[in-house]
Amino acid sequence: MTTTPFFAESAEISPAQARAIAAEAYLYGLPLVMNYKAMYLGAAAKDSPQFKAPFNEIKNVAHVSTPDDKAIVAPNADTPYSWAYLDLRAEPVVLSVPAVEPRRYFSVQLIDAYTHNFAYLGTRATGNGAGRYLITGPGWKGEKPKGITRVIVSETPMVLAFYRTQLFGPDDLENVRKVQAGYGVQTLSRFLGSAAPPAVPALPFPAWDEHKAQGLGFFEYLDFMLRLCPVHPSEETMRKRFAAIGVGGGMPIYPGRLSPDTKEAMSAGMAGMRAAIQKKLEADIPFNDMALVSLDIFGSREQYEAAAQRNSLKNFYVLRAIGTIVGIYGNSGEEAIYPSYFVDSENRPLDGAAHKYRLRLPAGRPLPAKAFWSITMYDGKTFLLVANQLNRYLINSPMLPALKQDADGLLTIYIQHNSPGKELESNWLPAPDGPFQVDMRLYLPDPEVLQYKWNQPPLERID
Repeated sequence: MTTTPFFAESAEISPAQARAIAAEAYLYGLPLVMNYKAMYLGAAAKDSPQFKAPFNEIKNVAHVSTPDDKAIVAPNADTPYSWAYLDLRAEPVVLSVPAVEPRRYFSVQLIDAYTHNFAYLGTRATGNGAGRYLITGPGWKGEKPKGITRVIVSETPMVLAFYRTQLFGPDDLENVRKVQAGYGVQTLSRFLGSAAPPAVPALPFPAWDEHKAQGLGFFEYLDFMLRLCPVHPSEETMRKRFAAIGVGGGMPIYPGRLSPDTKEAMSAGMAGMRAAIQKKLEADIPFNDMALVSLDIFGSREQYEAAAQRNSLKNFYVLRAIGTIVGIYGNSGEEAIYPSYFVDSENRPLDGAAHKYRLRLPAGRPLPAKAFWSITMYDGKTFLLVANQLNRYLINSPMLPALKQDADGLLTIYIQHNSPGKELESNWLPAPDGPFQVDMRLYLPDPEVLQYKWNQPPLERID
């Protein structure tokens, strides 16, 4: 595993310094550690129920997410997924996409170790035609090989290629499988038919332990990730501070080597920052005024920097951390946005055990999305999909012909725990018997959305 050579050995620091640095490192590192969890379970731990495929191979799943899918919070339930975790340390990887019928949306979201969406392939970004794309790690010096459509450089050597392929309905699954079969992942040497470069050392992945990650073990996972990541010029000073507590450079200071006072201080720093992140999240609820929506909490490094300026923040790390909490691997705004409902139209908490709700939308084009839209239900405690008698986790645009239009020309979505009655069940989005949240997804949103000129419709309590 590579290290960052300019860091000095960790020096003695006071408990107050340790507390402040631990808080800062927790805020900065939460996305990296949660990304590590998904990467470890998805590509390194072959005995994990969440294992997808080894590095530099692809896993296609021709079904949509269900309540049994627990690895990623707020999972997408309208597009079957494919995953390819890339290890670019030894050589680049070629991603191939097939020609996809014009009406079908698809995308390949390229996510680095920080969870920045550094590039896209697919309908919006590169079109629905076939292509071959060379994904390289930092510092690669080669020329674009013949047959490669484009070279794309990642800031980090570990990358997730996250694929979404639109499903029009249950009878469309076979067509989705055909599209997925055309997705290719191979190393550059294999693509060229040449000798592979010298192998890089195997990474000593620390086993994921949820309990450990909630305590000071968090910093062990963060240390592992940061030692793989070249230091961005804007973060050199901060990363040197992290090295003082053994994170990302110098001599690792793991919990067993810490004094009781330092342990207590670092734990307090983590706890204080958790509370601060939660306070920021709650302060920006509801999102109806577009003060903090998915346009601000997902994106590239450059998009995060712009979002921090829009929100008058010193840096973007709290935005990135919130994105991790509410739905890691969310799309950048131009690809999709996720207006969310955590409270009703009168700012009251959502509770399926006590109340019923509705969304009233224009029937012809309910939401401003050029590709498609969906409205998805999540449990308010776990942020996972909600099991229900209909096995229905969302209502989306492909379902529009089956939805009942109101006499006044509007479309009502009923959001409640119990059935609104057989005659209205086509428009029923079942809620849990307790707290919940509702997320919209607008794929390829209209310009008015990206320009902050659209307001999401109110979620009304009707009892």
